[in-house]
Amino acid sequence: MTEDVSTEENQWDAKGRRARGEFVRGVSGFRHAIGDAEFPAEPGRYHLFVALNCPWCHRVTLARAVLGLQSSITMDVAFPNRTDDADPAGPNLWEFAPDRIASLTQAPLPECTVESGTGAGLRLAKEIYQREGSDEQSVPILYDKIAGRIVNNESAEIIRMLDQNAGELGSALLDPPQLVPADLDQKARVDALNERIYVTINNGAYKAGFSSDQAIYAQAFDAYFETLGWLDDLLSDRRAFLTGDAFTEADLRLFPTLYRHDPVYYVRMKLNGARILDYPNLWRWLCRVYAIEGVAEAGSLIHCRQGYFGRSWNGVVPSGPLLPMPYPDAYAHPELV
Repeated sequence: MTEDVSTEENQWDAKGRRARGEFVRGVSGFRHAIGDAEFPAEPGRYHLFVALNCPWCHRVTLARAVLGLQSSITMDVAFPNRTDDADPAGPNLWEFAPDRIASLTQAPLPECTVESGTGAGLRLAKEIYQREGSDEQSVPILYDKIAGRIVNNESAEIIRMLDQNAGELGSALLDPPQLVPADLDQKARVDALNERIYVTINNGAYKAGFSSDQAIYAQAFDAYFETLGWLDDLLSDRRAFLTGDAFTEADLRLFPTLYRHDPVYYVRMKLNGARILDYPNLWRWLCRVYAIEGVAEAGSLIHCRQGYFGRSWNGVVPSGPLLPMPYPDAYAHPELV
C-alpha cells in the first residue's frame, strides 16, 4: 500500500505530518516497467503478489481481470491479516498462509495461496524484497519469474503497463479494452478524474480513517463526500461510465473504494455521512462495473471485512450490513435505489 504517483504530497515532511496526526502513505521503491529492455512483454513471464483486502492491490487484480490476463499473469494471494507480535519475523507483515484460519469464517480462506512466484516458497512478502536488498514490505508486487526480480510495486504504474501491453502479455480477449484513451483530450479527462479520485476518495478514505487529529479527519471526511456528490452529479446524464460510454482507468481506480464503502468504510473509516446506496447514479454505476466480466472475482468482501476489522483493537468483525440485502449480493441489484 504505497504512494500513488499522481499525488503531489510532500514526502519530505511526512514525519512531521504524521506527528500532527495526519495519515501519510509511503513511497514505492521499484519503478521499472514492462517494455523496458530487461523486462520484455511476454505471456507467462510475470507474476503478481497481492492481498485482496488491499484497495491498491484491488486496482491491479481488476486490471488483470478486465484485460483478460488471468491465465497469462499468475498470482499469489496473502492472508488479509498481517502477522502479529508473536510472529518470529515481527508484526505487520503480509504472509502467504493458505492454512491460516479467518476469525470471520472460522476456516481458511480459499483464495489464499502459498508463495509460488519466486520458486522459493517464501512465507512473507518482505522476504521477496529482502532478496533484492530492500527493506520494503508492501503489496502489490509485479514480479518477473524469468529474471527473478521485482519489476514494480506502485499500483498506478502497474495498471498502466498492463493496459499498454495487454496483447503482448497474452490477453485472452480478442479486443481488450483500452483503459487509458489514445485521444489526448480524453486521456486528460481520465488523468484529471484520477487525481481528484485519488486525493479525496482513494487516499481520502485512509486520511479520514487513520488520522488522529479531529480537524484533519473532518477535512478528509468533507472532501470525500463532496467528491461523491460531484461524481453522482457527473453520472446524472445517464452516461454508463465516468467519461462516457467506455470503461476507463478512472472507473477502475474509483471502484475499489466504493466497493468497500457501505460494508466496511462506513464504519471502519468513520465515513458514515452516507452510503453509496444513497447516491442513485453512483449506485447504478457501481452495479454496472460489478457486472463486468471478471470484476466480481477480482475482489473479496470477506477478505476486506477480515482485513480491516480483524486489525481493529478487539479483532471482532461486524456481521452486517444486512439491509436492504447482504453485500456483495446487493451489487447485482441496481434497482435498489
